[in-house]
Amino acid sequence: MLKRGFAILPGVSPLLIGRCLDLLHAPTEGGGLRHLFRHFPQLSQWLAELPSQAAQICAEPTLLCRSILFDKTPAANWKVGWHQDVTLACAERFERPGWHNWTTKGGLPHVQPPVEVLEGMVTLRLHLDACGSNNGPLRVLPGSHLSGKLSQSEINARVASLEPIDCECEAGQILAMKPLLIHSSGAATRPGRRRVVHLEFCPGRLLPPEFRRIDLA
Repeated sequence: MLKRGFAILPGVSPLLIGRCLDLLHAPTEGGGLRHLFRHFPQLSQWLAELPSQAAQICAEPTLLCRSILFDKTPAANWKVGWHQDVTLACAERFERPGWHNWTTKGGLPHVQPPVEVLEGMVTLRLHLDACGSNNGPLRVLPGSHLSGKLSQSEINARVASLEPIDCECEAGQILAMKPLLIHSSGAATRPGRRRVVHLEFCPGRLLPPEFRRIDLA
């Protein structure tokens, strides 16, 4: 599944989207919120079907490793250059071969895992608002996840040679993607509200016993 590295899935019902919007109506500081399920644990219950979707895509059981709310607004209308997602958040730092380049974000350790971990993962991005061409949708380079973990110069070379696709989504739709898929996001040209629940799942067999997850579900 996800031969091109991404797919837009039907997602969840309008009723459930409405409940999520009511819960997340207040603008977030800085345009987002890390560890979303820790702040709003009821969301993990409402979105309980998403882990099974991740497991179906990966063809094996998965564990939620990270939950983030991206909240693009007129006051927080950011853009992100072309990149791959190559880090995992965890509860505490540990030492293990292949797990390296430790950093701290939001007061918690983040680590770059071995490439086989990233290749096995899947990200589900649930759109709470419609996201068209004017709302800064995610742009992706189809098939670029098959090249493994790349340097920035290698990413730039693929950007110059591949045709990007804008992932426009209706409210309730899910953008499923591989973390190593090269992607970017431009600023909205008609700024409004673009809320996305970003969930990262990893097959449990790929996580070492030392790894302690931040967001549990």
